[in-house]
Amino acid sequence: MSEEIELVPGNTLITAGPNEGRKLAIKMARLIIKATQPDVTMREKLRSVYAEEPAMLIAIGQVVATEFAIIAAANNYWNKETQTAAPASI
Repeated sequence: MSEEIELVPGNTLITAGPNEGRKLAIKMARLIIKATQPDVTMREKLRSVYAEEPAMLIAIGQVVATEFAIIAAANNYWNKETQTAAPASI
């Protein structure tokens, strides 16, 4: 019997701030892969394929970005204190 996967860790999207939200987005993206391909041997075999394919790495980044957007919205883009802080330089 397959393992039950908790797709939303702790059953909440609420995080303390953007950094924790980003970490949750990465975790959720990894859980999507695990749910889609439950065979650990196959996931390990495929890892080398996508690790060297730029388009696949970009696609993974897009999944994380989508998850992060959902988490940010769920957190009301965190709070007014963090929204008024100076933006981080890029």
